[in-house]
Amino acid sequence: MDFLILEALEPEVVRWLESRHSVRYAPELARDPKGFREALRTARALVLPPALALDASTLREARDLCAVGRVSAGVENIDLDACNRAGIEVVRSLTATAQAEAEFMVGAMLSLLRRVPVQGADGTLVGRELGSATVGLVGMTPAARLMSKLLGGFGSRLVGYDPAVHASDRVWERWQVQPTGLRELVEGCDAVCVQLAYFSRYEGLLGDRILSYCKPDQVLVCISHSALFDEVALARVLSSGRMAAAWFDSLEPGVTAPGRPLHGLDTLQVSPRVASTTRESRLRSAWAVVKRLDELLTIAKLMPDDYEPTRPGTIGLAAGRADS
Repeated sequence: MDFLILEALEPEVVRWLESRHSVRYAPELARDPKGFREALRTARALVLPPALALDASTLREARDLCAVGRVSAGVENIDLDACNRAGIEVVRSLTATAQAEAEFMVGAMLSLLRRVPVQGADGTLVGRELGSATVGLVGMTPAARLMSKLLGGFGSRLVGYDPAVHASDRVWERWQVQPTGLRELVEGCDAVCVQLAYFSRYEGLLGDRILSYCKPDQVLVCISHSALFDEVALARVLSSGRMAAAWFDSLEPGVTAPGRPLHGLDTLQVSPRVASTTRESRLRSAWAVVKRLDELLTIAKLMPDDYEPTRPGTIGLAAGRADS
């Protein structure tokens, strides 16, 4: 079997693959871990849903697997190191969801600025306008690039921070975003949008030494992994009222459970990872991923049995440099 597809895909995408490869389309196996492992034994390429984990133990069953694709956002359910050791490419699109994520963050900011009022000069509670706000972008991702265009239309002032992009990089000028330090960004912004790609070295990046300096009445929107935040520090600025509200498009399981710092905070809003999921973004992502998987599988079929490929990694489709 060439392709094992366990995530529901659009019929035209599946038909295209079936015209080129042997395909088993079985989304029901996402609820059957035993059946998944059995099917994986003969698969050469896999489209994996978020509900299933692909770890080192599972990969031992995948003797012929050479590539795995993720259509939905995130690869948290894939052991990237284990795939790398096994010579398995991990394929996902880094740009297909950018428009959806940018629109979500702009909409979330508009909602929070109007729905969470602040005290006006005459003492009344009033909303705020996005056009008069300074917005901080944490992470210069494809979504941030589109946000810079959308927010420019509102008239917002934009500043940004990304630990992987030097302040002298031309991307800042091209995107019309003023580079700044993280603490300075948090101190000076009316709204902060976090879309920074998560790596373990960034865990707790937004902790007390940063969040305690946030501008009063600030609103925050995050579509990144919530581990970027120290939950105690976040709870402190939200419960004190210094930060007016925060909207996370997912939190790690149990973070808001009783006994945890963020439990019961009415200024914290959580949505179930919907920022990147639209009809249009799923279709763009599905086509990008399956076409790259098709390329990898076709190349693998042409290689002699004794061919040794170069060391693989995670392929981010249409990624390139930040300013591409």
